[in-house]
Amino acid sequence: MVQDVRPSGAPFKRLFFALALPETQRRAVAQWRRELGLRAGKPVPAENFHVTLLFLGDVDAAQVPALCAAVDGMTRPGAPIRLLLDRLQVWRRAGALVLEPGDTPASLRQLVYGLEQRVLPLGIAEQAREYRPHLTLSRDFQGQPPEAAQAPEFFLNARRFGLYESRKGRYCPLAEWPLDEA
Repeated sequence: MVQDVRPSGAPFKRLFFALALPETQRRAVAQWRRELGLRAGKPVPAENFHVTLLFLGDVDAAQVPALCAAVDGMTRPGAPIRLLLDRLQVWRRAGALVLEPGDTPASLRQLVYGLEQRVLPLGIAEQAREYRPHLTLSRDFQGQPPEAAQAPEFFLNARRFGLYESRKGRYCPLAEWPLDEA
């Protein structure tokens, strides 16, 4: 297993929780993005498309089992989360072109809050900003959102969420949980 190492020698992983997109949906979003004819930014590889729930950053590798155990005991929504990604936006500070929902379901906010509460006792840093669900299409993007020939309308019907590691530009799943309690 490849791991990064801190200057102290302790191995760590760059982690985040996310909703993955099914392969057919990743292809559809990638095709829609191609039709935008982007000439700026660095496109995110379609295999990395996801909706971030909670970014954890650099976490000691030894904490991963405790992190997974904490989420195992978490109350989950009890049903799939349906999210409509229908707004193309530029996040200027982050330099990102993103798809966002016009409306964030309460069940998604509750899931994110539950994850935040589960990681706090582990000493993993709390997010200081409001949660904004999004799918990143391109990084290092400047300027206005491009005109789309067809408005974005991507329905994500998430039945599971996962813990992912960011490793050299690839997102590798480490664990997965159903959104229902069963």
